[in-house]
Amino acid sequence: MLLAAGALGLVPAAAHADTVVALGDSAISGEAGRWAGNTNGAASKTDALGASAYNDIPGAESTPGCHRSKAAEVHIGGGVTSVNLACSGARTYSRVSDGKFKPGIDFYNVGGNKGQALALQEYAANDPNIKAVVVLIGANNYGFADIVQACIVDWLTSPSWWKNYCQDDSDIASRFTAANRAAITTAVRGAFQNVATAMWNAGYRDAVPRYKILAQTYSSPLPMASGMRYPETGFTRQTIGGCGTWNSDVNWARNTVVASFNQSVRDAVAPLPNIQVLDMVDALAGRRLCENTVGLLEEKGVPSWTSAGAAFKTEWVHQIRTVTTIFPPYQLQEDGHPNYWGQLALRNCFRQAYNAGNPRGGSCTRGTDQLNASGEPNMSLQ
Repeated sequence: MLLAAGALGLVPAAAHADTVVALGDSAISGEAGRWAGNTNGAASKTDALGASAYNDIPGAESTPGCHRSKAAEVHIGGGVTSVNLACSGARTYSRVSDGKFKPGIDFYNVGGNKGQALALQEYAANDPNIKAVVVLIGANNYGFADIVQACIVDWLTSPSWWKNYCQDDSDIASRFTAANRAAITTAVRGAFQNVATAMWNAGYRDAVPRYKILAQTYSSPLPMASGMRYPETGFTRQTIGGCGTWNSDVNWARNTVVASFNQSVRDAVAPLPNIQVLDMVDALAGRRLCENTVGLLEEKGVPSWTSAGAAFKTEWVHQIRTVTTIFPPYQLQEDGHPNYWGQLALRNCFRQAYNAGNPRGGSCTRGTDQLNASGEPNMSLQ
């Protein structure tokens, strides 16, 4: 495992075998990894990791708000050292958001705040055993949180006989023009080039690279409208399920939003060497938020997340709790992300992609409805 000194002063552990590193945003940092399933009852019923879930150094977060959870997929165990440099809210470039530093995948270095590429370079310079660098980035360049908020607000504030769709809001639609998609794809390509540069600068200059970059795609948090378990009319879709969105926007979210995120990743890395794609888009299928194959703990008669079969009866994506309904210990930034079960499922796939030190790409889907010895849902990587 990782030892950390200071905000990003990462120090390799003592003599070890392989290392894997994660860079990117909330979808890979481990955001929402505290919660195993969803409930509208006591939060303790789904609180798998407790208040220290996001502490990546003793007693604190090394970078406040990054939410590098203990459930993050990079922590594959088995004697493999794992380094989590990803940060919730990250874009391809470093910035300050709501008063918190969000390191991008760049070489930013101001006032002790460092970009993820620079942090990787500094770490890798002292660790010759890195085998895989897994990267997931781009959703926040599109404005993921703003899109979610717009879809929920439009659903809450328009009647069924005059539906206001977020997909045609001018601000939202402008994010998915051909020109903007191209610009974001270029930015994502630059981020991956920064990763390769960081590794080169750190001494990884072998003629045959001894590590691989895995370009991960985003998992779809919602099913298609036909798979939603609450009707789009009335208020139960939000007040109970935490997924208030018109059916048309639900389908648009999968077919345009998530598809654009992932196409930017694929197009960005297509011309670059030493990169393989780890496709997670359907990894959570059958266990997504408000999907009709799963439910809240109370809907499925599951007393708590530790109950037998809980991982296969409940959701692997955290509820979207609006500004007016969220309350501690939940945090707004956790909304709509793979939760504890979702993170462990992605971890299971990433371990297969690590492939005992010979990283490979592939497409991840659910396997058998069983947990392995590490408590992870069994997954399949093809």
